[in-house]
Amino acid sequence: MIENGIPTVQSPYACKRLTVWQQFAISCYWFGSNVLWGAMLVMLLPEAAQSITAHNAAKLPPVPESESLRYWLYGILTDKAKAVGVMGSCVAIVSMVVPLVVGAMSDRCASRWGRRRPYIAFGTVVTLMAVAGMAAAVNQSRFWEFLACYCLAAFGNNIATAAYSGVIPDLVPDDQRGIASGYMAMMSNAGTLAGAFASGFLLAASTFLAYGFVIASLALFAAVTLAGIKEIPLSCKPAPIRWSQHIRSLWIDPRKHPDFAWVWITRFLVMLGFYSIQPYINYYLHDVVGIRDPRTATPILLGLILVGATVSGMYGGALSERTGRKKVVYASNVVMALTSLALIFPRSLPAVLALGIVFGIGYGAYVSVDWALGTDVLPSKEHSGKDMAVWHISMTLPQSITPLIAGYWLLNAFATKRYISASGELTVQYAVQGYALVFAMAAFFFVLGAVLLKNVKKAR
Repeated sequence: MIENGIPTVQSPYACKRLTVWQQFAISCYWFGSNVLWGAMLVMLLPEAAQSITAHNAAKLPPVPESESLRYWLYGILTDKAKAVGVMGSCVAIVSMVVPLVVGAMSDRCASRWGRRRPYIAFGTVVTLMAVAGMAAAVNQSRFWEFLACYCLAAFGNNIATAAYSGVIPDLVPDDQRGIASGYMAMMSNAGTLAGAFASGFLLAASTFLAYGFVIASLALFAAVTLAGIKEIPLSCKPAPIRWSQHIRSLWIDPRKHPDFAWVWITRFLVMLGFYSIQPYINYYLHDVVGIRDPRTATPILLGLILVGATVSGMYGGALSERTGRKKVVYASNVVMALTSLALIFPRSLPAVLALGIVFGIGYGAYVSVDWALGTDVLPSKEHSGKDMAVWHISMTLPQSITPLIAGYWLLNAFATKRYISASGELTVQYAVQGYALVFAMAAFFFVLGAVLLKNVKKAR
């Protein structure tokens, strides 16, 4: 059977239960990819921004505010929160556009290796080369080179993950998608934990060791997925993509597919909340909690968050099969919202760590159901790559919005303190009020995401 020029997808796992090894192999790439982003977003990017902007602030002469464009560029080059915000927004644009193209291309891939694996392999190779370039750029304090390699890493990783996102809809039987989503959440959280922990401790020894760990992990776990999953090649060559028609098809009419639209919106809101906080945890521990060197404390905090997330993620997907997806999301969003508000008040690391565990329980439960809920409401299985790419925008678009709001405006809305640290570097400290605004904004998005999910009718 052919739908819109694409033959019907055949799964080698149809009509049988997936084994633990098969579930592991299918989900393994999530571990490697999340090692990359756990290390990058939690430790490597904030540390690179701190190092490069401190170097630039010591070398570049001040620019008067009247010279608006030069003043804006000077702020990016010398203020770490602004640098993180701009870099996050640039990468998010890449992450938003690439899947829209690659998802459709992988749907039509007639390779004997399958629809998804050729793109996973190519995207991974590009990512590995780009991460090596980032290591060289940060070592030489070159902001624009670092940003270019960072965007290239996102380009390669999104080629891989855009195709990879179609693996669960392609291969996993409907009655095992909740379990597969739980495996995905577990591997994602474990990868993020490993990436943040290892990079945090390795950075103290060597920048190249930290980046080298990321490269080795991504290569290894990509290889496990590529070798471990099976795909049946398409039975005939699909019709070529008509790009004008494809661009029009990216609009999934909410009147025809209202459940997909509401799931997209609610995920968008939850990710707005998450990415309001996540890029600045490193700075929050230093500025608000008073941790002198957050390179050690940040991985511990993230570790406890992800311990909670891994535990709830292991059971959340299976629980959703019995109680319904929406109930799990309601509970998890409320937990994340209350914890975000609570983070405004602690001034000690133990209190923050305790809240981190609670936040992690909510976040892990949400992620475990999130993927299953998305696959439940896909408009078309044959176009799952393209549809999952549209759904993926609900995660990447917030990354281009909230870093600018939180980092460029809210954290800089109150007076900042600039001083020379004990190591001789220029350090920027942001006011508590700025962090309070960021956490309150995140809580609002979490609650709104839960409220609007009630509009999804066909999912339990």
